[in-house]
Parts: sequence; C-alpha cells; structure tokens
Amino acid sequence: MTNSEKYIYTSQRLGFRNWKSSDLDEYAAMNADSEVMKHFPSTYTREKSAEGIEVYQRHLADKGYTYYATELLESGEFIGFIGMYYQEFKSDFTPATDIGWRLKQSVWGKGYATEGAKRCLDYAFKDLQLDHLISTCTVQNEKSENVMRKIGMERMGTFLHPRLEAYPEHERCVWYKIS
Repeated sequence: MTNSEKYIYTSQRLGFRNWKSSDLDEYAAMNADSEVMKHFPSTYTREKSAEGIEVYQRHLADKGYTYYATELLESGEFIGFIGMYYQEFKSDFTPATDIGWRLKQSVWGKGYATEGAKRCLDYAFKDLQLDHLISTCTVQNEKSENVMRKIGMERMGTFLHPRLEAYPEHERCVWYKIS
C-alpha cells in the first residue's frame, strides 16, 4: 500500500488517516498518561478511548474531516491525533470547526504538532473550503497556545468552557481563530 492509499493526506514527516480498531492500545496508553492529559479533568479509560475512536470515525463519515490518527511517515509509528472537529458547545464563537492535537509524550518537542496543524490548515482551506477555524485550550496550556500562534492563529480572548463547569481548574480557556 502506498502512502497516498494509506493516508488522506501527508505533510513532510506525518501521515493523516482514518482510525482503525488496532489503534486502540496505543491511543488508550497515550490517554492514560497523566502528563499528556494534564490539561484535562482526568486521564481516559480504555473504554473512553475506544468511544473516542468511534466518534472520530463517525465524524469523518459525516463531515469529511476529523481528528486524524497521525503517524510518522518514516516508521509508521502512531503518535496521536492532529486534525479538525466540528464543535457545538455553547459559546459566542460556536458552532465552528476546531483544529486540535494530542500527541504522545515521546514525540513532544520535535515540531510535529506545528507541522501537522499547518498541513491541516492547508487542507481545511484549500480542499474542504472552510472559511475559518478556531482552537481552544486551558489558559495553563502554554504549549498548545504556542502552536496556535506558530500556525498563524490570532488570540481572540478567554471564555469559561461549558463542558468544564465541574472542573474550575480547567474551566477558563483561551480561544484562537484563523481565516
């Protein structure tokens, strides 16, 4: 199978594809890592990770994009997800398509989130014809906010995330936008 058959699209070092059931072990391990999930209310169980994969697969079928399973082209190693998701939580700027990422710790600091997010922006605007994207993270998540700036997004402000009301330490978030 060639890369063009395996991946929906690629960047210089990364391949973006639909999820497979065989991704569950690595995805669940990443979601069980307390450092990876530091800016979330808790780590995810294996069951919650499996539900996530199903949700991402349905989202791709329904919308034509998702948070893609992401691999290193050189080795085929699963490193997490980078992609887009249609967000409908209640806020002044939704519904809107969000660009987001979550990568396993062993690949942090190598520029993969930035490279992958830039490629997703290109795909979103050129192939999907979206007119803008948003991105959000907790106010403490400086690494994600740094990626948002590196890909050219503009900080629009802060908000209280309605899905995080029960978690005051995570509720205050920033949001960015790019057109």
